[in-house]
Amino acid sequence: MNGNTKLLTLMEASRWASDFLERDISESNISYLIQYGKVKKRVNESGVYVSVTDLERYYKSFRGKRELVYKKRLGNDLNWSLSFDHLREKDTTKHVHRLHPYKGKFIPQLVEYFLDGHTDDFKKDVYFKKGDVVLDPFSGSGTALVQANEMGIHAIGVDISHFNCMVTETKLLDYDFNLLDKDVDKIKTLIAGYENDSMMSTFENELLNELAVFNNKYFPSPEYKYKVNRGQINEKQYAEEKEKEFLSVYKRQIKKYSIELKQKGTNTFLDRWYINGVRKEIDYAFDLVKKVTDIKNKKILAVILSRTIRSCRATTHSDLATLKEPQLATYYCWKHKKICKPLFSIKTWFDRYATDTVYRLKTYDNLKTGSHYAILPADSRQVDIFKEVKKRNKTLYGILQKKKIAGIFTSPPYVGQIDYHEQHAYAYDLFGFERRDEYEIGPLYRGQGAEARMSYVEGIAFVLNNCKKYLANDRNVFLVANDKYDLYPSIAEKAGMEIVNRFKRPVLNRTERDRNPYSEIIFHLKQI
Repeated sequence: MNGNTKLLTLMEASRWASDFLERDISESNISYLIQYGKVKKRVNESGVYVSVTDLERYYKSFRGKRELVYKKRLGNDLNWSLSFDHLREKDTTKHVHRLHPYKGKFIPQLVEYFLDGHTDDFKKDVYFKKGDVVLDPFSGSGTALVQANEMGIHAIGVDISHFNCMVTETKLLDYDFNLLDKDVDKIKTLIAGYENDSMMSTFENELLNELAVFNNKYFPSPEYKYKVNRGQINEKQYAEEKEKEFLSVYKRQIKKYSIELKQKGTNTFLDRWYINGVRKEIDYAFDLVKKVTDIKNKKILAVILSRTIRSCRATTHSDLATLKEPQLATYYCWKHKKICKPLFSIKTWFDRYATDTVYRLKTYDNLKTGSHYAILPADSRQVDIFKEVKKRNKTLYGILQKKKIAGIFTSPPYVGQIDYHEQHAYAYDLFGFERRDEYEIGPLYRGQGAEARMSYVEGIAFVLNNCKKYLANDRNVFLVANDKYDLYPSIAEKAGMEIVNRFKRPVLNRTERDRNPYSEIIFHLKQI
């Protein structure tokens, strides 16, 4: 007890919060609040404590109010049960769903909600059942296919991007894990032992020590974050001042060790967005991957390398999703609330992602049902689905001969929001895959003007009209979309379908710094 403020241990705080919120709150959840300055860390001779007052203030600012704020901004027709507000991040990125970053994917629980046939106040119909075949004509990184397999449903995915199809395939492949462990461990060891600059390790260790001293002095955690959250520090002004102060230290270290930051060329993505030493490590690692003899292992190692080099681009931590300018110097990090540095090596990240990937594959392997799948790198507007499935999975083709596809669950691209090839430009550069940007529907580079919207409507309608030929008569089509321009009624009409229901859901836990309330609609379409 401290005055009128009751102090709780982390265990006591987790119990208090669980009772207060009427859902499970773990000790790690409380630690997160301390780490990010949401509540104040209190220390005495007995250990770490938090106050009930701080916890109650935080949870009252959050509990229930987010739903009210979202409904006020987005409308009372918001289906809050589809927010999946109770889930932790590790639930929404479970097993292979975090195998590789992908902008614009939906969370697996949304797929489960519509595929698993459970009922509640909002949904009383069963749309799909075990043994059915579901189609995702914009399969992206394969979320729908992965969840369908977990639920005993066969699945077909179509995507114009060769890289997307490879990522999806590596999630679903059956591996010889003994062999995979050996191949992964061998490459991890070789990468860890590779040196392209004998002074780099010494330079980076010395820089890290300098950073630690500086950050501990000027950005002590969690005290600094707590003061920022309470408005006790002008973050922008303070950050600019300290960023400039440390930059002189950084430049001195670069000069001392003669570190070459820029590559000679700037023609390709790999030339521009990677520090010179990092690029050399990437080329070395890719040469190792190409020598792997098992084709499945070679593919998953390529995905691990792709995931690694995405994280090692010369950019700030808060700009990983949307690149701005190459970052070759130390900087104030708005995500971590301290001075951060560029990455000078892929070693740590490759080791971490390799270990994580194998763990996720093994976890998902225990959940697979043996359902069949096919992944088609093609244009959904014109692909002959049955013909392409026959080439890739004769068992699934046999099932299709007996019964057609039960329906569609997909998230079409949002008009003018993402360039789907460009988001993985590093992978296309490294692997040499053919880019087919011109076949994307509604890409960012075409904008959101009248012409772009008209083209988008035609494109999505073309996809639906082509896919209809392979669907059963009583099919259910679900399209997850952010339809701020009210395009989907026209799309449905052009596809000879009608919208029979709309499920409007809030989208929470967005990674961008813009946290404004945002929603999307799941359109349920049926044949007229």
